[in-house]
Amino acid sequence: MSSPLTPEVVLAGYRAGAFPMANPDSGEISLFACDPRCVMPLERGRMKISRSLSRRTKSGRFRIAWDGAFDRVIAACASDRGGENRSWISKELQSLYLELHRLGHAHSVEAWRGDDLVGGLYGVAVEGAFFGESMFSRPDLGGTDASKVCLIALVDRLRARGFALLDCQYANPHILSLGAEEIPVEEYLRRLAHALSVHPRSAND
Repeated sequence: MSSPLTPEVVLAGYRAGAFPMANPDSGEISLFACDPRCVMPLERGRMKISRSLSRRTKSGRFRIAWDGAFDRVIAACASDRGGENRSWISKELQSLYLELHRLGHAHSVEAWRGDDLVGGLYGVAVEGAFFGESMFSRPDLGGTDASKVCLIALVDRLRARGFALLDCQYANPHILSLGAEEIPVEEYLRRLAHALSVHPRSAND
């Protein structure tokens, strides 16, 4: 499916198991699905948190906030890192997520040190499913492990509010090391259908 996309079309895509990405060269936005699909279990004790990461999470090094600077988080996630890690978050896609944020569907988790935004992530909530999109950290500003701490905070919040699914889309070593798992798309769609029938407390309550 080609751009332009509306928030309504993108939300329908999420409900069907697809997510938007932009071509780094052309900027054209398409909806994608992958098999296998990567998910982060929300059951207590399933996330893999090393001792050092646990200490960092509990140290108070970062002030964690929710939806305080969504525009800055998505801009940081969209920063083109070059090579094989070029950004798929085009300006048009950023605008689309900003509109989803205005509508109450897209959310950010932020890690701050003083006035510096040193890490964060963002994603989209639809019923009992949260679709994680991208994360970043700024070690140069003291943000080592900041994105991981944000993910731990997100898992805790989703669990407390009764969400049933945290979708990570494509697997990578970073997310797998924290306990994410790959499942066949048929199983993912079954879990997604269940999550869409759940009515949790709002993700930003």
